[in-house]
Parts: sequence; structure tokens; C-alpha cells
Amino acid sequence: MHTPSHFKIDDEKLIDQFLRDHSFGTLISAGSPYPLATHIPMELETNTQGNPVLRGHISKANPQWHSWASHPQVLAVFLSPIHHYISSSWYNHPNVPTWNYMSVHISGELSILTGEELKESLRRLTDKYEKESKNPVSLDQLPVAVQNQINGIVGFEIQINRKEASFKLSQNRNEEDFMNIITELKNSGNSQAIQLAEIMEQIK
Repeated sequence: MHTPSHFKIDDEKLIDQFLRDHSFGTLISAGSPYPLATHIPMELETNTQGNPVLRGHISKANPQWHSWASHPQVLAVFLSPIHHYISSSWYNHPNVPTWNYMSVHISGELSILTGEELKESLRRLTDKYEKESKNPVSLDQLPVAVQNQINGIVGFEIQINRKEASFKLSQNRNEEDFMNIITELKNSGNSQAIQLAEIMEQIK
């Protein structure tokens, strides 16, 4: 990922928190003739060796997993849902418009996850998203026939070899332009723009 120095994030804790908060991403791997991609949740976990990994699963009906044995190198892309157009009319000088966003790319090697490791990963995934439900579902309390649907998925674990993070939040603008952008975003009445402005205020 091309990341100008103004926008590059090296703080491991900040990157890891971003992955926990925005775990729905895009898994990209080799295909023929084009790369293959699937949009799925991928959770940041710790493996039995104490190393950080990404874990997830796809349907066995999805052909993407067929190439993993021969091409285990993958890219996982995570994008914050909070992003917005930035008009150059908000600057105090002529310039081009742009877009502000936050993204993390994870490059690594994928291996198949099976057995109890896969089931435990599914438990954690279910518990994470069910905790806000009025009547939370527990994986182990589901009927056996439903639990057996695990046979229809392919679990995976990605050994993380590289993390790249780009938080493009107008850090390269002068103070006047930076504050004007925040003001214009807030005045837009758009909830996503307002959220972006609040994030920009935090990094100031």
C-alpha cells in the first residue's frame, strides 16, 4: 500500500485496535486469471505460540480456498466505514480535492484451521457479536444439526508478516486548512462527515 509519510501509522497498539474495531475486511489471494477476493470478518487473535494472527472462515462452496495450498500468500484489507470527500474549496489556496479515510493492510501466509481450534475461533466470533443482542446466541447451545454446519466451511489462520496502516486525515494541511476541513465536515449535516471531523480533532 502506498502510504505517504504524513499518513503512515506505526503504532502497533493503534493498528491492533483498528483491526478489532473494523474486523470486516476483504481477503485477497491468488487466482487464475485474476486474484480472488471475499468479504468476511477476520478476527485478530493469538495462536498457541503466542503470535498475533488473523482467523476467519469462508464457505466450502467458495472456490477461493482451492488455491491456498499452492499460493498461501494473502492480503487482508480493512477499511474504516468512516470516510469522506474533501473539497479543495475548503482550502485557503487553489488545490485538488481528495478523500480522507483510514485503512490497514495485512500481508501474511495462510494455513487451514481445523478441529477444536476452528470451533473455538467460531465461539469467540459468535460471542463477540452476540453480546449486544437482546437474546444472545451461544454456539454450543445451538441444535446439533446447526452446529454440524461447521462441516460446510473452511477455517483459516493468517500468520502476520507485514502490517501497513494509512490514516489519511489531512495531516499534510496547514493549520488553517485543517480547521476549515473540520468545520465544513461538521456543517455538512452528514453523520459520516461529522464522525470523520471528530476523529480528525482527536489526532490534532
